[in-house]
Amino acid sequence: MNLNELKAITSKGEDSRHQFKEDVRNHDSLAAEMVAFSNSRGGQIFIGVSNKGNLTGLSSKDVDRINQRISNSASQHVRGPIVVHTENISIEHDRVVILLTVPEGIDKPYFDNQGVIWLKNGSDKRRIHSKEELRRLFQEVDLLHADEVPTRTGIEAINANHLSKFLEDVYHEVLPDSNEERLKLLENMNLASNHRLNLAGLLLFGDKPELYKPEFILKAVSFAGVSIADSYLDSEDFEGALPVIFKGALAFIMRNLRKIQKQKGVNTIGEPEVPQIVFEELLVNALIHRDYFVSAPIRLFIFENRVEIISPGNLPNHLTIEKIRAGNSIQRNPILASFAAKGLLPYRGLGTGVRRALQDWPQTQFIDDRDACLFTSLVERPIIGSVL
Repeated sequence: MNLNELKAITSKGEDSRHQFKEDVRNHDSLAAEMVAFSNSRGGQIFIGVSNKGNLTGLSSKDVDRINQRISNSASQHVRGPIVVHTENISIEHDRVVILLTVPEGIDKPYFDNQGVIWLKNGSDKRRIHSKEELRRLFQEVDLLHADEVPTRTGIEAINANHLSKFLEDVYHEVLPDSNEERLKLLENMNLASNHRLNLAGLLLFGDKPELYKPEFILKAVSFAGVSIADSYLDSEDFEGALPVIFKGALAFIMRNLRKIQKQKGVNTIGEPEVPQIVFEELLVNALIHRDYFVSAPIRLFIFENRVEIISPGNLPNHLTIEKIRAGNSIQRNPILASFAAKGLLPYRGLGTGVRRALQDWPQTQFIDDRDACLFTSLVERPIIGSVL
């Protein structure tokens, strides 16, 4: 990095990827900053820069001292050694700014010397306090999946008819009569453990999952205009097992879309303005791949010019919008995905859902909002005059 590039960055101030320090004299403080970056998305620490972005610089003696402190902090003052990179940038009057680059860690979570887990929080850092945050961090590195976490309910919450039909259709097996045998079967199917259903078992085969997990529903609203401030035309909350939510939400979308006659006679039933398959793929992805460590519903908004499906949680790990458009996928909830692919939902588990949606309707966008922890699928609706 040259001096002009350094000035361009420091002039913008600190943010979640750039931190300024005029000097470093405390190992533990520096280690905490490294841990926060490693547990987040990585970042850069500029040493020899004031909090306001002024280039104060370091002497050659300071550089030697701080480089030794960096080495000690990264190896001895964190749990899980962090590999960092330093670069010296010359500024005026024979002074230097040290650019310390901390990559995103590959063995999260990292701890400081006191056993504290730090995360970046904008330009600052914060401790992890809640179990939910810790679970989500473990989920990010594939050490824990939300769908395998036990719930507080047992076999009594199962919809026996639904489970029986699935066993007959997929495995040609009969549902056992006794609760004890049914529970054992669910444990063998990885849908229960220690006499309790896990989240996947409840969401896939529960009779009324909303009684135990009221946050995992889908809330749908159709608006008269292009903003949530406009009056609404239709609204409904969809509860139940995931296949029930899927069918209800899909029906809601299709009844709120316009119909197009195209070249057919005026007495024929029109076709939907956007192919149904597009919403099938996007709804399934929302239900299967959302972050179930976030206690919030999926939201479905239909506006005059677009349809938005908003899922809690951003893309996992290093997955990007470009990668999912190319067909890459990471199964955040592998148990849900496995059973959905067995016919519970129109899901194939091959990473092709997004590509099929784009093929049938290229006017589909994806927004990965990491700050708000939301992922949005946005489907543009045709301009009214173009569909008549």
